[in-house]
Amino acid sequence: MMPFTRITIIGLGLIGSSLAHAIRAYLPTVRVTGHDASPQVREIARRIDLCDDITDTAGASVVDADLVILCVPPGGMKAAAMAIADDLPAEAILSETASCQASIIAAIREVLPDVTMVPAHPVAGTENSGPEAGFATLFQNRWCILTPPEGTDPIAIARVEELWKRIGANIEMMDPAHHDLVLAITSHLPHIIAYTIVGTASDLEDVTRSEVIKFSAGGFRDFTRIAASDPTMWRDVFLANKDAVLEMLQRFTEDLTQLQRAIRWGDGEALFDHFSKTRAIRRSIIEQGQDDAAPDFGRHHE
Repeated sequence: MMPFTRITIIGLGLIGSSLAHAIRAYLPTVRVTGHDASPQVREIARRIDLCDDITDTAGASVVDADLVILCVPPGGMKAAAMAIADDLPAEAILSETASCQASIIAAIREVLPDVTMVPAHPVAGTENSGPEAGFATLFQNRWCILTPPEGTDPIAIARVEELWKRIGANIEMMDPAHHDLVLAITSHLPHIIAYTIVGTASDLEDVTRSEVIKFSAGGFRDFTRIAASDPTMWRDVFLANKDAVLEMLQRFTEDLTQLQRAIRWGDGEALFDHFSKTRAIRRSIIEQGQDDAAPDFGRHHE
């Protein structure tokens, strides 16, 4: 039995388009309807045959849906909920894929207080965006964190869980507030650090931009990949999850100060101990299948 027969995806960027590809690849009997607020995105989605149907209005996309997934930036979630409020079937389940959950759930509840909500955040992505960036295997062996509000119907949770399992994801359940704290350190803080480092390197007056690019074969290159992520989405993420992000930034600042002190006073033992501990974290990530153990991070060289 399919967990759903008619799924609507609103927001056809990287995550939304990848969902559409994955559902059509792994659940071919499920009808997928898509909508995006951008006429240009809708035109591209039709051209690449992303969904079974692309509608020009959000309301029209949900009229017969049994699952609606909002894949828009965090700042647009409430507006997306408002756009479907008059047409969403009473029995439909609403999900969303934001990387910050507590504030998003609260915002949607203001518009749709009685809807059955099962948010599902796929911890997967690339630095690319837009409807042509998606691909069916994006979620294979990646974590999808379900953050259903307290009191959510267990059957609804099970149906959403089954959908994500069928497109290849591993499932974890979390309280929304705990999810936001975890993602603040594992995703949001690395992004804000990357944005800062790349911006600082670009602004240095005694190092030209051409030299920064020319000699970026080291660690700087890896930061630029993260810093190339969708600016609209990440602006919204930092504002929507600001309390958790600020807490993690404070902890990071304290740790950075300790390293600064060790370097200043030539405390090689403290530096070695710290670097050894962080190297062990990298090994753990590889052992759990969350990255490639190949030399040079799996990069292919000519």
